[in-house]
Parts: sequence; C-alpha cells; structure tokens
Amino acid sequence: MSLVDVHTEWDPLEEIVVGTMAGARVPVPDRSLVAVEYPEKADDPQRIPSGPYPGHVVEQTEAELEELVEILTGLGVKVRRPGGRDHKSMVSTPDWSTDGFYDYCPRDGFLTVGTSLIESPMVLRSRWLEGFAYKDLFVEYLESGARWLSAPKPRLTDDLYEPTAPPGERLRDLEPVFDAANVLRFGTDLLYQVSDSGNKMGARWLQAALGDRYTVHACEGLYTSTHIDSTIVPLRPGLVLVNPARVNEDNMPDFLRGWDRIVCPELVDTGFVGDHPKSSVWIGMNFLVVAPGKAVVDKRQVGLIRELERHGVEVIPAQLTHSRTLGGGFHCVTLDVRRKGELATFR
Repeated sequence: MSLVDVHTEWDPLEEIVVGTMAGARVPVPDRSLVAVEYPEKADDPQRIPSGPYPGHVVEQTEAELEELVEILTGLGVKVRRPGGRDHKSMVSTPDWSTDGFYDYCPRDGFLTVGTSLIESPMVLRSRWLEGFAYKDLFVEYLESGARWLSAPKPRLTDDLYEPTAPPGERLRDLEPVFDAANVLRFGTDLLYQVSDSGNKMGARWLQAALGDRYTVHACEGLYTSTHIDSTIVPLRPGLVLVNPARVNEDNMPDFLRGWDRIVCPELVDTGFVGDHPKSSVWIGMNFLVVAPGKAVVDKRQVGLIRELERHGVEVIPAQLTHSRTLGGGFHCVTLDVRRKGELATFR
C-alpha cells in the first residue's frame, strides 16, 4: 500500500514531513533570487545579506519545529524529517552558479496528489537540488507503491526572469517552472496560482502529469507574489479562509464560489530580523489543517483564532517566532504525505 495518499488540504492527517533549519542561509545574489525574493534590490544585488541566518534565529526555530513535531506526534501523526545537506557548497550548470538555501519549507518543492509525489521545477536556482535532502524518504515512498515524478529540470537562464517588472510579471513563460506551494488540493480540483513563483506553462505541465482525473485551475490575478497558502486556506468541505487584501468577488476562483468564506481579520505583526522580511503579516494565515475544522495556528494571532473558533474550527496553538524572517508558517514547513480520505469533487 502506498505510504503517499493525499486528496485534500483538510482530510485527517496520518503522516507528514517537517522541515529543518540545519545549515539554513541566504544564497549568493543571482538573477533568480533578485526577481523572486529581493526585487527592491534589483539595482544593487550585492546589498542582499547573503550567508548563514543568525544563530539565535536558527536555534529558536529548530526548537519550535521540534515542538511542532511533539504536537503532531501527540495527535497520532507519523512525523518524518529530511536529512542534512551542505548548503555552502556551490552548484554550477553551464548557465549559472549558486550556493544553497535551506530545507525549512518542504511544502515549497514537493506536492502530493493522490498516491503521486511530485518534485516541482522550483523557480530559485539555489533550490535546484533541494530534493536531495529527501531522497531516502522518497525512495521509501516509491518502494511502498507511490508514483514518484519529477518535473523537467528547468534551465533557469537569465531570460526567464524580469526583476524590474511589475509584480506578477517577473517570471516569463519560457519553460515549466513553479513552486509546489503555488498549489492547493480540493479533491479532483487543484488551485494553481499563476504568479512570480509559478508560470502558466507550469500549470500546463502539471495538468498533463496528473491526467484527466484532475482539473488544474490556473488562476491569474489572485496573488502576484509567491505561494498561495497565505491567500486562501481550505478548512473543511465548503469552508475557506480568505485574505481580504487579495481575494475579492472578481478574482475568486470559480469552483470555490459556492463555498462559505471566513474573511481573515487584521493580523498581528510578529516582526522580523534584519531589513528584509521574506513574508508579509499575512503569514499568520499560513497554518496547518490536521483534520476537517481542526488546525495548528500561531498562538499570537488571537483575533484570527477567535474568528476561527466562532466558525467551529478547533485551534491548536503553537508558534514559529521567525516566520516572517524565514518565509514560512506551519503550512510551509510541512509536507503532508498521507491523509485519511477518498478522492471526491467538492464544487
């Protein structure tokens, strides 16, 4: 029986991967990093603070990830962790060279759909080899019966990126590229965010890879920056949390128009280290649903917790102090491998 089996963002969780901060660093400046993460420094990329993250950020975050592991284990969830890698090592292709980034956010690079495990063609050059941290796990999943796919390895040449273009136009449609965190699963429907971390060609490849059983909804004009999981959060069948600064009647995905919506209240700004947050205050929406109407949420977001509980959502409080600094909340730092449920359509 395949150990990989996921159909939605909300079915009861059985197995999950939690990331690590081991060796985490900001990569050396290159055109991909500027376009995706630091467009405001496009005129002088050398101002990007490359190198290891501050020691206290790494240590505190790793301790909080361990606390998350304890919470999930206490819920009966099997938790797996990635192996270590040397992010200082340089990687070169005929087109570019870079060092590594981190293995903090497994959600960004990998997507589980049914019994398929998909390695996405990530947009940052520094994450080109991120799958190596998970190789032993993925081999185990393959041997259990999972379908292990890897998207065509992208070249990521300079022509792909337009760092000075307006938001949503910094990634050209030259080859399939997307981060897995651009995708949300609603049974037979997958929401794919076309943005600076995923182009339309990437959506077409994903549809071809999954086949006619699924519909990949390539949504434009929803959120132009990176990743979808602080914009729309499915909570249970028929109920989503939406970001009022990004989602409106005009751009709401058609297949979700019949769902009830909770409008996310104003969030607490939890702060960041340095001069460049990798996430906005909306990272507070980035939480992990562990069962229908049950979620691990940042305990500092008291207004959000109150609103969720008002709609019958059970909240498990936890904390990732440096989520804005590192660009990842509880959804980002995890990859759900198995959830108890069947494939269905929820329109």
